[in-house]
Amino acid sequence: MAEVKKNILVTIPVTEEHKEYLKEMASEGGALCSFRYIPGKQVSEEDVREANAIIGNLSPELIQKAEALEWFQLNSAGADQYTKPGVLPEKTILTNATGAYGLAVSEHMIAMTFDLIRRFNQYHRNQSIHQWKSMGNIISVEGSTILTLGIGDIGGDFARKMKALGAYTIGVRRTDREKPEYLDEQYTMDKLDELLPRADIVAMVLPGGPATNHLMDERRLHLIKPGSYLINVGRGNAIDPKALYDVLKEGYLNAAAIDVTEPEPLPENDPLWELGNLVITPHVAGNFFLPETFERIIRIAGSNLKAWCSGEPLKNVVDFTTGYRK
Repeated sequence: MAEVKKNILVTIPVTEEHKEYLKEMASEGGALCSFRYIPGKQVSEEDVREANAIIGNLSPELIQKAEALEWFQLNSAGADQYTKPGVLPEKTILTNATGAYGLAVSEHMIAMTFDLIRRFNQYHRNQSIHQWKSMGNIISVEGSTILTLGIGDIGGDFARKMKALGAYTIGVRRTDREKPEYLDEQYTMDKLDELLPRADIVAMVLPGGPATNHLMDERRLHLIKPGSYLINVGRGNAIDPKALYDVLKEGYLNAAAIDVTEPEPLPENDPLWELGNLVITPHVAGNFFLPETFERIIRIAGSNLKAWCSGEPLKNVVDFTTGYRK
């Protein structure tokens, strides 16, 4: 009996070199594969219906048409929109790109940190109106307590780099695991309320989902000690936007920086835009703007493609219950 050919749809912008690499990985996996390379915005319902594997994010509405889908490799770390009931066919393996974004997003977080504590955002506003004015006291990363919520690829890389700069690092993660050397202390989420008052800088790198929706509400934002700083690069809905506006407007928190909002894009008339002590970037911390990020995604996809073709376990498999990597 002739071997059944696997149909693989690739929706991310690969080069000829990337195509050869993916073909080689499939061959090493021992499967006969047919590749189609179609940009995500041009993919049709017919394209996804025929696919046994898809590499690259597509809208949940389109993915619902993928009746033959066995494996879906995301080019993102976030997977929450695909874990809802009815989005993916039963028994589809969902894998994310954990491991690709640590470098780019952690450096974005570092830039945000120094922007806030050195008041660069405020000085830039002064420059725009030709105002020569001191904005007052600052703090140093060295000796500061930095609380990172979410110690995965991104949060771990950020905490490691902050530790190297002399910060006292505390990490919070979903499950209890061995503490890495770059953390001075490590806890699970049930200790969050006790940890917030200790932090000079709170950095959030949490996935979406019911467990994290408005995790930072009015009560928890006021548990952070006055004059501290808040950074969020995980999911916008992890912070109640009204509560964030209030603590910044009243000056309870010194400043904040967010790369994610609720909703996205942030409406032009949203009051958050008007805050002088809030830095907003339009969900650009990750993406493919750093070429190395995309190369890492390709390597993750290629490794998983080889494993899928050979029937071996895949990396970065997403747990549909938690939305996290297993």
